[in-house]
Amino acid sequence: MPDAAAPASPSQPRNPLHGLTLEAIVRALEAAYGWPGLNERIPLRCFESDPSVSSSLKFLRKTPWAREKVESLYLFMLRDQRRQQQGAAPR
Repeated sequence: MPDAAAPASPSQPRNPLHGLTLEAIVRALEAAYGWPGLNERIPLRCFESDPSVSSSLKFLRKTPWAREKVESLYLFMLRDQRRQQQGAAPR
């Protein structure tokens, strides 16, 4: 499984999703927000009712609009983490 913080490959140097699996994205979001937090941000039954990575993956692979929302939230999370790291760095 690719590291969620792995650098982008030379073929798509500006695409932070390149090389990441949907599973890695869902696991990173779940680790950051938990299932209740994910359901708060993107209200989907797969995050609310008996949530699991496998049930979420099944739904997201069949539902492009939901997958786009999850990928957007992941990119937001990365930007937010970068901002927090920069704000915590001594000047």
